[in-house]
Amino acid sequence: MSKVKSAFEKAMEKIASIGELTQEEKEKIKEQEKIKSILAEYYKRQIDKDGLWERLKGSKLSLLKEAQLHLIDSIGLGDVPEEFQLRKDGIIAIENLKDKKNISSIEHILNSINTLQKEYTQGKERAAEELREAVETNPQLRIQPVRTPDGRTVYQAAVSVDEAVQARLEEFLSEHEKRYSMQFNRLIEKLRKEVSR
Repeated sequence: MSKVKSAFEKAMEKIASIGELTQEEKEKIKEQEKIKSILAEYYKRQIDKDGLWERLKGSKLSLLKEAQLHLIDSIGLGDVPEEFQLRKDGIIAIENLKDKKNISSIEHILNSINTLQKEYTQGKERAAEELREAVETNPQLRIQPVRTPDGRTVYQAAVSVDEAVQARLEEFLSEHEKRYSMQFNRLIEKLRKEVSR
């Protein structure tokens, strides 16, 4: 128990040394908690895009931008279409609350992200199918390099078609991921700049 108390005491000392939060800092923390709470409801689908719009209506511009940035940061390259659409709808709904709306540019970037996500997913699926067909028709493709404990590389037959496909697919996916991630990150950064204007 004394260990916990000691850690607690250290934390309290650290807080005391930092000093009291200013009113502005307290307000910012309160706003951030409000955003997190509203977005949590939105992600859980307890409110829809109209409910999100309604809950954020009348909020300061900085709060609106921060909510949009949270939504943008939750977009992933491999998102399922429904998750992406949820985030897109939220970003657009919040943009409609701003005095200076930039909806067409934001929609254009979001559509580009969606297209990139589809290409990424289709490329992975196509590669897996093509590799499976190739491995099934050519047994030599089941041979894979294996590193021995002494550091040498030897070749051995893979146990199954699935293992051979997986080994070759990992090589492809690494390069595929790298290429698409670069494009994806550029689009996300461009979107972040657009909503922050």
